[in-house]
Amino acid sequence: MPTVSPTLLPVLMLFASNVFMTFAWYGHLKFKESPLPVIVLVSWGIAFVEYWLAVPANRWGSAVYSPAQLKTMQEVITLVVFAAFSVLYLKEPLGWHHALGFLFIAIGAFLIFHKF
Repeated sequence: MPTVSPTLLPVLMLFASNVFMTFAWYGHLKFKESPLPVIVLVSWGIAFVEYWLAVPANRWGSAVYSPAQLKTMQEVITLVVFAAFSVLYLKEPLGWHHALGFLFIAIGAFLIFHKF
């Protein structure tokens, strides 16, 4: 059975955790008629699964990446997942200003991962 490299495993786990968290935070926007307490409990259950991915990803990832790199990775992954979620699930278009904002964040991520 192939094993996942220690540099790739945290990235994959953070990606998966972000999918869960995005649904926990924003998936309910399609169900505005549902009572808020129910939505909060369902979201909390989804977030519980997210924590089981994010916490180990950060613990194991800290053997390879600095905390600043892990957090930067998390934020970039969050934006990528949310952009896809927004377009595919919420049917919200992304414009040039979103792309420009993402570009500035990508530049920031580049700076975090490279030493000058």
